[in-house]
Amino acid sequence: MGAVLAACCTADNKLWVDAGRSAATAERADAAGLTAVESLAALVRQADIVVAICPPAAARDVAEGVAAEDFDGIYVDANAIAPERTRQIGQLFDRFIDASVIGLPPTEPGTTRLYMSGPAALTTQVQQAWADSHFDARVVGSEIGAASALKMAYAGWTKGSTALLLTMAALAEAEDVSDALHEEWELSLPELLPRLERGSKGAAAKAWRFTGEMEEIAATLSAVDLPDGFHRAAADIYKRLAVFKDGDPNVDDVLNQLLLDDGGP
Repeated sequence: MGAVLAACCTADNKLWVDAGRSAATAERADAAGLTAVESLAALVRQADIVVAICPPAAARDVAEGVAAEDFDGIYVDANAIAPERTRQIGQLFDRFIDASVIGLPPTEPGTTRLYMSGPAALTTQVQQAWADSHFDARVVGSEIGAASALKMAYAGWTKGSTALLLTMAALAEAEDVSDALHEEWELSLPELLPRLERGSKGAAAKAWRFTGEMEEIAATLSAVDLPDGFHRAAADIYKRLAVFKDGDPNVDDVLNQLLLDDGGP
């Protein structure tokens, strides 16, 4: 998503740090029109806006790395993390925007939103960087944490319910009632079989990232005294499927992995 977000940005000069990155990452950066720099320090010296999109567990480390370089521009944290974590990261910067992305990498306008919250003068400036692009840049408020909370609530349903669907399909497989369940779904919930297919292919290939996101959603729920157990279980489901990183599994592959894997190292 980061490369696509960068490609859609209207800034004249778009930078990335290539040290230690893979050839595939370099290929995506080149396709996005990014200019490579040799270090984070070099990037910070040249950038007016830094946008962070990384796995949730790395969000704090990335922010601290940028802050350590005395970055005085606008730091945009677009990671899928809990609002409280976002607020803590925001304390590292004088100019900070909370952001989140909802939708798949866009190929046309109107499919994907970049939500932002923070001081109006800053959100307006960042919004302009994606004006008339495939990303619909929207402001959801002035409070840091609002954009992250929106992401948590949205992904808590979309990715959380996919984890539940895969789990129930695995249960039916374990009890040898898959055919009967599929027949009943066709009668009463016909949308579920296509969703099971999509979830097996799409969610499983990205499960290595979704584990951390489910943990962030659980933390968000706990912070407002809502039960967090479901999304902690969803994190375990995606952890079991991390073996399919960037793969193309089918439904049988995914269900067998759920039933065979105990979630351990």
